[in-house]
Amino acid sequence: MKKSKKLEDFRSAVFAELQRIKDEVRSQGKSIIDLGIGSPDRPPAPHVYHALQEAIENLGNYGYPSSKGTGELRETITWWYKKRFNVDLDPESEVLVLMGSQDGLGHLPLCFLDPGDIALIPDPGYPVYKAGVALAGGTVYPMPLRKENRFLPDFDSIPADIAGRAKMMILNYPNNPVAAVADLDFFEKVVRFAVKHEIVVIHDLAYSELAFDGYRPPSFLQVPGAKNIGVELHSVSKTYNMAGCRLGFIAGSEEAIEALARIKSNIDYGVFLPVQQAGIAALRGPQDIIDQNVAIYKARRDLLVNGLAEIGWIVDKPKATMFVWAKLPEGYSSSEIFSEEVLRKTGVVMVPGVAFGKEGEGYVRIALVQDASFITEAVRRIKQEFCFE
Repeated sequence: MKKSKKLEDFRSAVFAELQRIKDEVRSQGKSIIDLGIGSPDRPPAPHVYHALQEAIENLGNYGYPSSKGTGELRETITWWYKKRFNVDLDPESEVLVLMGSQDGLGHLPLCFLDPGDIALIPDPGYPVYKAGVALAGGTVYPMPLRKENRFLPDFDSIPADIAGRAKMMILNYPNNPVAAVADLDFFEKVVRFAVKHEIVVIHDLAYSELAFDGYRPPSFLQVPGAKNIGVELHSVSKTYNMAGCRLGFIAGSEEAIEALARIKSNIDYGVFLPVQQAGIAALRGPQDIIDQNVAIYKARRDLLVNGLAEIGWIVDKPKATMFVWAKLPEGYSSSEIFSEEVLRKTGVVMVPGVAFGKEGEGYVRIALVQDASFITEAVRRIKQEFCFE
């Protein structure tokens, strides 16, 4: 069976190899502490799953849902956006409900790219960015994210001919995998650059509510003119511990929203109605779950970073996300070799940075998705097998 060449861009060989080694280690009887995949390990708030239960019992909720999302949910999203970011949105034309933010990230390139068109993509970056461009037949131009530039892209380093030919750009702050953050001054530069070169901006804001130490991530759409040239995606899944429900949304440019809605109307019928009801309950109901999430992830972050420091592995504390982007200890240069060695010796899973792009070499991503007791045990195992001092 002859398969499409596009498939080569849909799953990193690094992730596949990591899974193979994990299965092998598990088969040898070693327990696994998986700090790899970034999936929330906590349940949603009671009022959210009660809303889901109630909606499931309504037998009228089992027909095809609109691919745009219910009017009630879109109204709720505009209310939430105004409350959270002081950004005004039209629920009819500037908001679209998604099957998780990845739904939009994977399909938006189909709206703007023809074969050979250029997309500016962060490197390292979340794998769906590159996969979506490949699906559309576009060409990726990587924007390096490096520590010396606070893991922000340097627009001045993009060649003029590339900037002039680029059709779209994807950004992600707070960032996965590097856990970096950006301020409104940066987004103002983004808008100026995008307007100058007629580039559509797609900002992935999945971790807007998962921030620490008093930091509050801004919205790209807060910048004047941003709504004319870009969109922003949010993840109800990550914010409210509803990853399996697959619920997110996109807001911003009416033209971009219409284009994505047209794509989606041809390939799906939207999110299951009870899940949308749960989303409304999450956004409008008590927000204690966010405070709890922040406190728990912060405690895990401190436990991990401080524990690693005690054994000589010094890594930065992130201001946001559920990840730690850890520079390899002295004496190691290959993230794949290091992560495999850690996995085989300790059973602790961390993702080699190169899985997210060439610029990820020299780092590993550690997800804070296990209870504090497992974080402590992971540090203990690493300390037992390695000496970094």
